[in-house]
Amino acid sequence: MSSWTAEELDALDRIDEIRVAGRRQDGSLRTLTIVWHVVVDGSLYVRSVRGAEGAWYKGVLHHHEGAISWDGTTREVTYIADSTVDDQLDEAYYKKYGNGPDTDAIVNSKARPTTLRIEPR
Repeated sequence: MSSWTAEELDALDRIDEIRVAGRRQDGSLRTLTIVWHVVVDGSLYVRSVRGAEGAWYKGVLHHHEGAISWDGTTREVTYIADSTVDDQLDEAYYKKYGNGPDTDAIVNSKARPTTLRIEPR
């Protein structure tokens, strides 16, 4: 497994959205879906605003591999369930996206259990 470069983390931290996709059984990528993300302690995290019922989230859980895309860059990644920094993620989501119902939806008890750390491959 490789790691994010400082330049990649900086770019990811500055943009508002990334696109994520898991892999199908045949190895092809599922449809890339726009999600909100945060960078905390040098790691990239996402959550499903629809909780465990989110289509992209279900797709990622099949193989825990896929890709993300942002600003013309696409990286192969591994998705890892990681609830160890949930409180820090909540703070990071509010700092990045502001207070309001959209942010509340990504830090609530439905979304929190879907926290995934994304590691480049």
